[in-house]
Amino acid sequence: MYGDPDVLRSQVDDLREQALDVRSLADQLVARTEGLGWSGRAADAMRLRVTERAGHLRAAAAEHDVAADALLAHTQEVRRLQEAIRDVEQRMHDLVAEARTRQSRRDLDPETPAGPDSSHPSADDDRLVLAFEAPPTGHRDWLSVEVPGL
Repeated sequence: MYGDPDVLRSQVDDLREQALDVRSLADQLVARTEGLGWSGRAADAMRLRVTERAGHLRAAAAEHDVAADALLAHTQEVRRLQEAIRDVEQRMHDLVAEARTRQSRRDLDPETPAGPDSSHPSADDDRLVLAFEAPPTGHRDWLSVEVPGL
């Protein structure tokens, strides 16, 4: 699957850090305004305006958190799909090796049991497995591979 979970995870961490920074800036803005010692109608209007702006900054920080959560979920899904791809690739590699072994035995001894009445896959199934053209390693097409025994 496409995407590097480690890089994605780093971006999640960056988003969370940015959210903290923006919240801190909002807090600093309010604190500095409160600490001015200025009074009167203009001061009250400025404090109201700064409080509103700080609220906007905190909302932006919350959106960073939402984005980080969504990116984290995506990162976990990428990791899960990469593991599923590796699993299918390994199982297919094992099936090919087993089919080659059975085919070699059949070539040496045509009486080797195979088919639906035995515990071995049929020669036709083995031919399908051996004719399989594998997608590139790690490619998402591994998730849709359909061959006998997989």
